[in-house]
Amino acid sequence: MAPPATAPPLTILEPPRRWDGPPLRELWRFRDLLGTLALRDLKVRYKQTVLGLFWVLAQPFAAAGVFAFVFGRVASLEAPGGVPYFLFTFAGLQAWLLFANTLTRSTNALVGNFQLVQKVYFPRLILPLSTVVASLLDFLIVMVLFTVLLLLQWHLPGVEVLWAPVCLALLLALALGLGFASSALAVAYRDVRHAQPVLTQLLLYASPVAYAVTVVPERYRGVYLLNPIAPILETFRYALLGTGDPPWTAFGIAAAVCVVVFIGGMIVFTRLDRMFADVI
Repeated sequence: MAPPATAPPLTILEPPRRWDGPPLRELWRFRDLLGTLALRDLKVRYKQTVLGLFWVLAQPFAAAGVFAFVFGRVASLEAPGGVPYFLFTFAGLQAWLLFANTLTRSTNALVGNFQLVQKVYFPRLILPLSTVVASLLDFLIVMVLFTVLLLLQWHLPGVEVLWAPVCLALLLALALGLGFASSALAVAYRDVRHAQPVLTQLLLYASPVAYAVTVVPERYRGVYLLNPIAPILETFRYALLGTGDPPWTAFGIAAAVCVVVFIGGMIVFTRLDRMFADVI
């Protein structure tokens, strides 16, 4: 008589307790799924495209050109330190796109994978986390082009370039924190998916992507720097181009805000996790 087949592992879902934290052990257990989902997203994005990765470069290159013309030529603004305005804009834009793409993709992660959520158990937190891989790939491709442009200008970053990965980590933490919360809320309230692109577009113009913080009048600058993205972008641009002195006090506050938002978004996501399969 053949031995009985091994039963599949039994997973019991219980209502979260007030003190429950993120399922770190489960995330580690399903780490292979994280890589699989990220690879799937990359394949889907470039499937049946003639130009492929060219589109990753087209968006920041075209946007930087438009911003450089409007703000540098039409508005006659000057970049700090005599840096070409196109490079100045490009530096801020690539960091902004890392934030915006991560936020947009993580917001749509649950609703966009509703069939998977309904049929298979896995830590749902993996879905928004998997979107970071595609956003980072886009950023690295654009960063290669930006490095070439820097070399053509005979500009090499100094030791301040060490601040660049710190800024990127903070932007990712902020985007993921907001993405965790918005993706969880979008399951029950689909309006969130429509509101998120509008709010992100408004935030673009409220952040120093195409202009320097020094353009903002002094009397409004303190309020302006309450936007955590503003001091982070200024510091990132300083790291790559050495332009101006970053607002270090505002940067420290922004770093704390990013950490709080990341943890808060993860808590919101974890608290709402149990109802995803029923409501989505």
